[in-house]
Amino acid sequence: MYLQFYINDNGDKVYTTKKESPTGMPAQSAHPARFSPDDKYSRQRVLLKKRFGLLPTQKPPPKY
Repeated sequence: MYLQFYINDNGDKVYTTKKESPTGMPAQSAHPARFSPDDKYSRQRVLLKKRFGLLPTQKPPPKY
């Protein structure tokens, strides 16, 4: 059994071991993807994040 999650009506993550949410939508895996030091596509991912402004350095600083 793998841990799954789905988003409920309030927008919260609900963790479960079932493959479907109560509404019948498929649940997503709660585990991160495996890390590989031989990542062939990391450069493309960084370029896409830079292009669309998704890098942490491109976001405004957090307000404390």
